[in-house]
Amino acid sequence: MTDLRELIVEADGGSRGNPGPAGYGAVVLDPVSGEPLAEAAEYIGVATNNVAEYKGLVAGLKAARELAPDATVRVRMDSKLVVEQMSGRWKIKHPDMKPLAAEAARVFPASQVTYEWIPRERNKHADRLANEAMDAGKRGRQWQPSTSTAALDAGASATLDAGAARVVGDAAAGAAKARAALTAAGTGPAATGGDPLAPAPDAAAVSAAPATSRTAAAPAAPPVGWAATADLGAPATFVLLRHGETALTPEKRFSGSGGTDPDLSPVGRRQAEAAAAVLAARGTVQEIVSSPLARCRQTAATIAARLGLDVRIEEGIRETDFGAWEGLTFAEARERYPDELDAWLASPKAAPPGGESFAAVSRRVAATRDRLTARHAGRTVLLVTHVTPIKTLIRLALGAPPESLFRMELSAASLSAVAYYRDGNASVRLLNDTSHLR
Repeated sequence: MTDLRELIVEADGGSRGNPGPAGYGAVVLDPVSGEPLAEAAEYIGVATNNVAEYKGLVAGLKAARELAPDATVRVRMDSKLVVEQMSGRWKIKHPDMKPLAAEAARVFPASQVTYEWIPRERNKHADRLANEAMDAGKRGRQWQPSTSTAALDAGASATLDAGAARVVGDAAAGAAKARAALTAAGTGPAATGGDPLAPAPDAAAVSAAPATSRTAAAPAAPPVGWAATADLGAPATFVLLRHGETALTPEKRFSGSGGTDPDLSPVGRRQAEAAAAVLAARGTVQEIVSSPLARCRQTAATIAARLGLDVRIEEGIRETDFGAWEGLTFAEARERYPDELDAWLASPKAAPPGGESFAAVSRRVAATRDRLTARHAGRTVLLVTHVTPIKTLIRLALGAPPESLFRMELSAASLSAVAYYRDGNASVRLLNDTSHLR
């Protein structure tokens, strides 16, 4: 082992439900040999992904301090949120996040710690520890170092490769590296992040013995019923982007798939550029799927050019056909078709004259969702689509009634997100985010 003047901390956390049963893992590595020097993992009860990630960071830093309090520390995590917040590049807005970040910042002087984003494929050791902790919690126990197989599963990937793919900042080249790494990691365990946060207990089980000397324990029989793991693999994550404005958008006119198919306005093109910039900065989108309508194809093309991806057209996520109401304002439709509009507002089975009902749209979108989630399991896909398909996906994920479609705000070029797990569960991660447009 080399002189401990520098240490690597890799940390991760996950939640099977977000919030749900959660755990974290962290490993301290020799920067030259890649040898694991200490491990920490804990089941923390019901919490969110981000809480678990921050808990893993704190535990990893504390384990490093126990080994060498004067060392410089390089923290490597696949949570861009934690890395950017701890690096000071992103503001910490959520009140529950601030004390977690403050605790992490107190472990070492700020001058001794740097933060680096790595793709999940390069964070297997910590990811495995987090999953071991959650598995232990599922059995009503806490993680024990003597039963850990994380170092054995991580194998040669624990060695630090100076040529490993990394992403820094908002560059198209960096995003391309992230996509390549995420593609390779597409079937790995899930430890995806989300924005909602909640406090959780703080404790750590730390082992300073070399992790490579452990013997793997015999696997326990898989639990069933309420004790079974809810998350059956990495989710298919749909990032849902409503297209940018057209000339009809600010006038609030019905604009579906049966009308004039308008292009983006100058404002809409600027909105598409802003969405492309924020998605490139996040570096997580691996596929782009677009509605066939022009406003979506143009929005998707702007983002694809920034990310270096192709666009696949999907008929199933086109907008509702509003029939005779296409191009009208709500007031104009009320004046010309009062009975039909009342029926449409009262029942999802009612359709505009010559158009498509929300019930029909729901069936179409649900079938498309099932097809896309099966095709893109474990991957992050950008769907560039419209108001009704996005609201329908959110409604179905929440199990909300059809009338909830009228109770959601969805702005032009807004971002929403839903994660779909293989056991049929879904988790709404984001709704109507327009921060990139301000």
